[in-house]
Order: sequence, then structure tokens, then C-alpha cells
Amino acid sequence: MGQARQRYAVVGAGARAEMFVRALVADHADTAELVAFADPNQARMAAHNRWLAELGHPPVPTYDVPDFSAMLDRERVDTVIVTSIDATHDRYIVTALERGRGVITEKPMTTDADRCRRILVADAAARARGQSGAAVAFNYRYNPLHERVRELLADGIVGPIGSVHFEWLLDVRHGADYFRRWHRDKANSGGLLVHKASHHFDLVNWWIGATPTRVYAEGRLFFYGPAGSEHGYDKGYARAYGDPSADGDPFALALADNPRLRELYLDAEAEDGYLRDRNVFAAGVSIEDDMSVLVRYSTGATMTYHLHAYAPWEGYRVMVNGAKGRLELEVVESDHVDPARARSVKGGPRSAAMHGVQAATEGGRVRLSVHPFWQPPYDVTPAGLIREGHGGADARMTASLFSGSSHVPDPLGRSATARDGALALLTGLAANASLATGRPTDVAELLDPVLLSELEPLIPRGAS
Repeated sequence: MGQARQRYAVVGAGARAEMFVRALVADHADTAELVAFADPNQARMAAHNRWLAELGHPPVPTYDVPDFSAMLDRERVDTVIVTSIDATHDRYIVTALERGRGVITEKPMTTDADRCRRILVADAAARARGQSGAAVAFNYRYNPLHERVRELLADGIVGPIGSVHFEWLLDVRHGADYFRRWHRDKANSGGLLVHKASHHFDLVNWWIGATPTRVYAEGRLFFYGPAGSEHGYDKGYARAYGDPSADGDPFALALADNPRLRELYLDAEAEDGYLRDRNVFAAGVSIEDDMSVLVRYSTGATMTYHLHAYAPWEGYRVMVNGAKGRLELEVVESDHVDPARARSVKGGPRSAAMHGVQAATEGGRVRLSVHPFWQPPYDVTPAGLIREGHGGADARMTASLFSGSSHVPDPLGRSATARDGALALLTGLAANASLATGRPTDVAELLDPVLLSELEPLIPRGAS
């Protein structure tokens, strides 16, 4: 008799849930079974159930979030997939772990130190009982380019690592999207140094085999929010739908022109009042759009990091400096933003709301090179630039998560635990603390001494 399929429930019925749902029912139906949705908005869950029919799958039961615990028992859930608003992750993660269930959570694991502490305590207790604990969906680890960087650095291609420079550019299509949805409120998302940069901070932790110990940051809201009036971009509308002032604005999201987004958000507004298409220059933005961070690691290495959310092109540059030379990675995901394609358009949406799902139409390129001392530099032939599915990482990650076996080889250590989620999160939280105080923040300040002693391998002490 074959092994029983694992039973999964998804809590948080926004756009990101669709990637996990499709993987469960279309790609891994032999090992996994979707059994329920939970969300405060019934219309969004109904939309996901209608999309299940497109995949030949029957609708699954839906639950309001107060009934989350009851759902675990009634639907005999083995593992919960958390794709809700970032600030709500901890309530579902902790409840599921305490009830003996597995957890897969979207990044960031949570948004502040108190919530992080709750998750770590629940995860440690679950593992002590023999459970699998929480996994964090750091899909960037599964990008073939990033895997190649990990292999090269682990092989000592640049020798012991002294420093890293990491620059990430979000263009005025993708970057703008964070300023029209719930992410614009730092109470929901922790800001881009938590929500977005946790990807990048995790990559560096993973690449160089080190943990952050001290962080200093500078940042501000320069381009979006009310500053848009100063730069001449604000058209004065509150939200794009139904306002003629938004017509032709490349910063406006045309929800009604995209059937998926219309069902998921526009048609669901009556239930909770959530507006997916706010003016990115409207008041109420409490996150930064231009951030610089300096990080010291347990090995003594440092990182200079910059996140720029209003760039003319999308991509990133990474430079790793070592005792034997330098590694450089440059990825251009789109070399410009075509204003005609910045909005969601009928028949072919290429908006920021579809980022990671659909390929941008603009040009892109990738270069990975090694620069040894005393020798000419040379390129390392990468697997190529995959323009959708987050560089091919989504499919590779879900294959690992839903394989049905805990014994699948993972020599690169791509699978991320709550510990990894905490380390990536703590860099961003320390950066936010530094923004608030104007001084460097020791990462160990963010966790109380009792938890720190229980999780001693988590944060090295004594780095100075």
C-alpha cells in the first residue's frame, strides 16, 4: 500500500497562495492533498475555489480565521501553509505547532522580535516532541544562479570571505506595488527591510555560512508617498479604480482589466474594505523606499547593502570579496519599464501584481564572474536567466516541500527552518531599530537572555 498523501490547508487567500495551491493540486497530487482554505474574506476563498475547478480539482471547505483551530481537527490537517499578511503569521504558526501540525510559512517569518520569540519557542517545543517544526519558504535559495554561487563560495573560489556588497533594485513597476497595498503600512509588513530584504539577508547568511551580529542602517521615504507631489508624479486620486485621474498613469494598477486580480480583490472589497490599487503617492505610507545597511557577521565579515524601490530597471548586483579574489553576480531582470506595460492590460497583464508569475517583456541578462588574484577574470556559465517563477525557484522549492519524503538529499542546505527565518528577520529588525535610534544595533539585543541561552547556536556572542 502506498504512503498516504499529506493533507495541507492554506491560510491567507491572497495572490501568493496561488503558487502553493497550483503546486499542490497540479504538480504534486501524488504526495499532497489540499483540504481547506482559511481567510477572513469569503470572496477571496471562493475565487480560489473557482480556480481549482480550472485545474480539475473540486472545491475545498473554507473557514473564517476564528475557526482556524477547528479546521485543523475537522479537516485532519497535517501541514499548514501560511500566506497571510506578514504581521499575522505568528498566530497561525504557533497555533499549528502547538496542535502538533507542520508549518510552511511565506517569508518573512514574522515582523517583530516579540512575534519571532513566540515562533522560536513554539518551534523548539515542537521539535523536542519529535515534530518537524516550521519551514520558511525562502524560494531564492532554489534559484539555480544562487545555488551556483553557494557552490563556488563553499568550494573556496575566493578563499575566506572578508566582505560582501549587495545592491537590489526594484523598478518603478515592481517597487511601486509595495506602496499601493497593505505593505505600505509598516505595522503590517515590517517595511521593505523585513518583507523584501529578508530574502536577501537569508541569501547572504546561507552563502557565507555566517550569522549577523551588528547592524547599522540609514533610510527614508524619498520617492513614494507625499514626496510624489514634489517630484511631479502624483495625479491626486486616492485609488485607481473608477477615477479618471488614474487613466494613463503608469503608477496606477488597473484591477478591472485583469480577471484574476478583479476576482481576488476588486470583487472582494465589500467584505473587508481592502483596496489593492491605492495611489502610491497617497498619504499613509509608513515604510521607506531607499535604504542602506551595514552588517557585521559572526565570522568578522561585513556587508554593505542597498535597497532602492524606485529604480529605472529591475535586478541586483552581488560582490563577494575574499582572500583569493572576488566573485561578482549581476542579474538584470528587466532593463527598463515600458510605461505601456507598467499597468495590468487586457489580454496580457505584465504588472507588478504578477511579478514572479509572468515574465517581463523587457530585456534581461545575467553574468556570473570570478576575479582571482594574479590571473585574468573568467565567467562562470550559469544555467541562464529564467524570467518567471522567480528564476525557476518556485517550482524547485515546492518540489522539495511537497516531495513526500524527508530523506531527499539537500547537499546545499536549501531547506530553511525557523532558525533561518529568525536570522534573516533579525537583520531587518536590527536595521529598523537602527533607523529608529540612529545607532548600531546588536542583534542579541532583540532576544531576551533566556531564549538566547536556549538557542545559543542562533546568535554568536562576543563579536566585536
